[in-house]
Amino acid sequence: MTTSPLAGATIPADPFAARLAAAVKARRTPACIGLDPRYESLPPALLAGSAAPGDTAAVARAFARFCNDVVDVVAPLVPIVKPQLACFEAIGPHGLTALAEVIAHARSRGLLVLADGKRNDIGSTAESYAAGWIGGPWGTDALTVNPYLGLDALEPFVKAAAARHAGVFVLVKTSNPGSRDFQDLEISGKTIYDHVAAGVEGFAAATAAGARYGAVGAVVGATWPRQLDALRAAMPHAWILVPGFGRQGGRAADVRGAFHADGLGALVVSARDVIFAHARPEMNTGLADGQWQTAVDRACHDMIDRLAADTPAASLRT
Repeated sequence: MTTSPLAGATIPADPFAARLAAAVKARRTPACIGLDPRYESLPPALLAGSAAPGDTAAVARAFARFCNDVVDVVAPLVPIVKPQLACFEAIGPHGLTALAEVIAHARSRGLLVLADGKRNDIGSTAESYAAGWIGGPWGTDALTVNPYLGLDALEPFVKAAAARHAGVFVLVKTSNPGSRDFQDLEISGKTIYDHVAAGVEGFAAATAAGARYGAVGAVVGATWPRQLDALRAAMPHAWILVPGFGRQGGRAADVRGAFHADGLGALVVSARDVIFAHARPEMNTGLADGQWQTAVDRACHDMIDRLAADTPAASLRT
């Protein structure tokens, strides 16, 4: 590893795409677990002596403990976790301290960390976002970014990712129903998400340096299986991050189009269905409040098994 003079962070020897592929192969699954803590949804065992209204320090401690305990369960099972930055930012400075603790703990357990912040801006502001979140002092391996400001606004993130062996995942076709409002509009005979995908593929191919995948990937929701098929073909050099699996309605069969035949090329995300599995009767059967991590383990295994049964991820098990 070398040190980045800009961010003061170590630069991994291998590019992010190569490290991600190796981690997926090592865990034999493309499952990515979202860390989206919400106080009202925490296991009862963690709410004993619950925080008083406005006690953000206590909420932050609960978030850190909860997420670190989830990480301890899933670290042997999956290659990567995805902390949702908004959940931590919502409780202020104490939340950011908790976020830093969770990122450090995930890295100590051998997990890659994808910061889900959907950041972007122009010029030096974009450069500052990239300096912090892409291989920077936060210690994350990749960041989600919004392409709405244009391809030039993505360039600082792409340059930082290439230089620091980190990754960028660009929103292409998001999982929410309202994505149709703008992303499906047609310009010059193609949808806006098609135009974004072409830009992503250009960046991915340029940063691949002869390898299979580049530093730039795409976000395409599990709720759009037909579009997943087409976008996989349109972005052969890009990893595709697939949110919306489970609680948002995406099934394993819906996400198969995101993969290449050997089970690589896609990361499928589940957050609430796994981390709050204590609230799912089928996962919590026979467990006491203090055994909520067992429910997380069951739900994570269930997700991994479903992906292996209904997608090319089965190839990772051979």
